[in-house]
Amino acid sequence: MTQEKKLLLQLQSNSNRDAAFKELVTLYKERLYWHIRNIVKSHDDADDVLQNTFIKVYKNINGFNGDSKLYSWLYRIATNESITLINKNAKRLHISNEEAQELALNNLQSDVYFEGSEIQLKLQQAIATLPEKQQLVFNMKYFQDLKYKELSEILETSEGALKASYHLASKKIEAYLIAH
Repeated sequence: MTQEKKLLLQLQSNSNRDAAFKELVTLYKERLYWHIRNIVKSHDDADDVLQNTFIKVYKNINGFNGDSKLYSWLYRIATNESITLINKNAKRLHISNEEAQELALNNLQSDVYFEGSEIQLKLQQAIATLPEKQQLVFNMKYFQDLKYKELSEILETSEGALKASYHLASKKIEAYLIAH
């Protein structure tokens, strides 16, 4: 039995659930944080989304049937929660999702938790110009080095489509960096 299956059984049992959940958080919180942070940009927003992600996982773990890997399910929830936050912020400010992303990117420069160099900021600006799906694919492939098979489970898209999205995203980013 794999560690993931063992953890899942403990999460779905009443007796070991809390201890198993603490283990789950310990195992995945950092990777999920950076995945979320690459989407929402802000440290505070990433913390909020991470917390919401784990709350949703805790409440819905018994509904997880194991069709995909547990971490794929976690990433899918984190991705959806991140997009929900961007949409909520855009709606609250009466702006488009693209404008909300731009605002988050502008705030990145003043974020005390952003330790990136000028080139890292330029890269984030380039990524922000991509359509949402390409942003997700690029961030997950480039920053987290996920395999296309894993991306396919998380984003529920074919590997071929993901390869094409990543290739297009890379070309657009390269063009942006050359132009700026």
